[in-house]
Amino acid sequence: MWKVYAYSGCGTCRQALKFLREREVLHEVIAIREQSPSKGELERMLAHYGGEVRKLFNTSGQDYRALGLGAKLAGLTTDEALDLLAAHGNLVKRPFVLTPSGGVVGFDAEQWGQRLGI
Repeated sequence: MWKVYAYSGCGTCRQALKFLREREVLHEVIAIREQSPSKGELERMLAHYGGEVRKLFNTSGQDYRALGLGAKLAGLTTDEALDLLAAHGNLVKRPFVLTPSGGVVGFDAEQWGQRLGI
């Protein structure tokens, strides 16, 4: 079963969940604002993105801007960045999807088809 961290008020998340339902992909939806991905899950996703920690951040979010992370992110260690994401679900790019063999953040139907095999 796939783990999908999403926010109900996010149009992109709703599109992604519809995409999964239409393809009858078994998934569990987790409210990302109430429960952030664990540090282990973030590390796993980071590996799927070649270590590019910035790709895991919701760079257009209010919390990202309020914390001034645009200027600070480059100065953080990977460990510090992952700790920050694990503590603040609003900072995580969504939807955040983990499968038994992969993962993806954000939603793009074509990319999902390629990366997730659906």
